[in-house]
Amino acid sequence: MPKRPELDPELSALLAGMPQFPLLDRETLEQIRPYAAGPIESILEGRAVTRREVTIPTADGAEIPLTILSPPSATTAPCVYWIHGGGMVMGNRYSQIDIPLEWLDHLDTVVISVDYRLAPEANGATLIEDCYQGLLWISAHADELGIDPSRIVVAGASAGGGLAAGVTLMARDRSGPAIAAQVLIGPMLDYRNATTSSRQFSGEPGVWTREMNAFGWQSVLAGLTGDVVPAYISPAIATDLSGLPPAYIDAGSAEVFRDEVVTYAFRIWSVGGHADLHIWAGGFHGFDALFPAAPLSEAARETRTEWLARRLAKE
Repeated sequence: MPKRPELDPELSALLAGMPQFPLLDRETLEQIRPYAAGPIESILEGRAVTRREVTIPTADGAEIPLTILSPPSATTAPCVYWIHGGGMVMGNRYSQIDIPLEWLDHLDTVVISVDYRLAPEANGATLIEDCYQGLLWISAHADELGIDPSRIVVAGASAGGGLAAGVTLMARDRSGPAIAAQVLIGPMLDYRNATTSSRQFSGEPGVWTREMNAFGWQSVLAGLTGDVVPAYISPAIATDLSGLPPAYIDAGSAEVFRDEVVTYAFRIWSVGGHADLHIWAGGFHGFDALFPAAPLSEAARETRTEWLARRLAKE
């Protein structure tokens, strides 16, 4: 196994105080799922936020929930469409919701989070199609929601970051809805799981290891027929990254996804696109969600917010 980059000292000390992360398989997945997201009520406490829950139809006739969180009297507000993480096998629309809620606090954005169906119960293109249906619904109801349809941002962390990238590709290829920017936080982009950083974080317990990553991808790809993996599911294999909205992309230096993130940004640049890339030295996967008060986490979150503020500023 290649030598790993060192962890940030503060993050390393915090991580050492946590229980060891279990291996991920079908049995442990059922044990972990109930703890993948806490209740949203405690996160909303003290915030000036209006909450609304809706259910929307999917392309195959199922229904999925959306949570709508709005600042007071939102009118023509920017919107962040949030897609949660969890390896595509766990989590819900409240997972990592504190990240976009900071944008609601500081930038007066409406935040809408989607509960897409999870693998392995759902697989193939189901997850990405669910997320796209949510984007279509937001665009169609922009006036009702008090949203400026020209300032819809698609954002997500980990698996949600990969799905956000896939939704952005899908919106480009299907001629809408328009996306103003994409924020991809430690995104899960490449089903091949074969980079140097993937190999660096294999064989030992960790927040998200190569073996966990393989389980997540196998759970999703089990529903595909033939040997073709659609780029909407695994954006790293997309042959064309031109014509995409500006992207903010970040990851830690000490995580599985580091190299696929760097490559994705490089490929956007190579076709003349806009990608703002940040690799946080010493950060492990999801460090800023797990320990938001750590100095490196605060820097990562503030830098994202500042970038988004510039992208959403009205001309």
